[in-house]
Amino acid sequence: MSQDKAAGGEIVVGVDGSAGTKRAVRWAAQTAAERGLGLRVVHAVAVTGGYYGNGLAVPLDFFGALEQDGERILTGAAEAAREAGASREVGTSLVRDPVIPALIELSREARMIVLGESGRGGFAGMRLGSTAVAVTSHAHCPVVVVRGRDGEDVPADGPVVVGVDGSQASERAVAVAFEEASLRGAPLVAVHSWLDGDYDTVFSPARFNSTWESVDEVERRALAERLAGWQEKYPDVQVERVVARDRPRHQLLEWSARARLLVVGCRGRGGFRGMLLGSTSQALLQHAECPVLVVRPEPAG
Repeated sequence: MSQDKAAGGEIVVGVDGSAGTKRAVRWAAQTAAERGLGLRVVHAVAVTGGYYGNGLAVPLDFFGALEQDGERILTGAAEAAREAGASREVGTSLVRDPVIPALIELSREARMIVLGESGRGGFAGMRLGSTAVAVTSHAHCPVVVVRGRDGEDVPADGPVVVGVDGSQASERAVAVAFEEASLRGAPLVAVHSWLDGDYDTVFSPARFNSTWESVDEVERRALAERLAGWQEKYPDVQVERVVARDRPRHQLLEWSARARLLVVGCRGRGGFRGMLLGSTSQALLQHAECPVLVVRPEPAG
């Protein structure tokens, strides 16, 4: 059993034995191998409290059985990672803490956190909505939720698609998307949808004084300016720019049916104030047809 913290630069994948996390392990192993990175597989066995209802104590054997099951899950996941092509030693961690804070702590040093689209066991009671939203809202590194077509096949081809809205989180997402496209030898599709922009943007002088037909040109020019510097840095990446008078979630969900990876910022201009994960990102985590990579903005200061 290994309980070491993830070393800097490792990819960390949370597992619980479900089909969704098995796909996440394969995706994480292949990604780590392509980049020469280490891979750490993490399983949580924390139990809140030591009593059943009515004050009845939980037998000590119960905790031992949980740990044995956790070790079995970790061993199977490590074997699956090696079969998927992990080129370096696969580390394993049996964590005796609640899974969400454990993964957030590991994210301080990890290159990336990878999760499956559903969970059981170590993520008991935590469906995608609670686990993924909590981790992506607070992690210190990018988080990938591995989703596939019809919940099964994870696409291995197609473009990397990034949502662009001009926010700080979006700027970081663009940077990560260019890097991902370059490393994967994939084209990049930059999608900018402006129908749900905020009040100041929708009623800016540039839009208010333009005809509706010319607004598209204003948005296309703005998108091109946001991408220009990154295109110079990554000349090997073929870029397609898409501007649509539509809600971002609609456009990005449609593109997820053709993409190999979808990249979005953790919090853009959309959604409700005070939400750590925007409504667009939440919709993608629940319904996209490819892996979704969520990037948080750089901390202030």
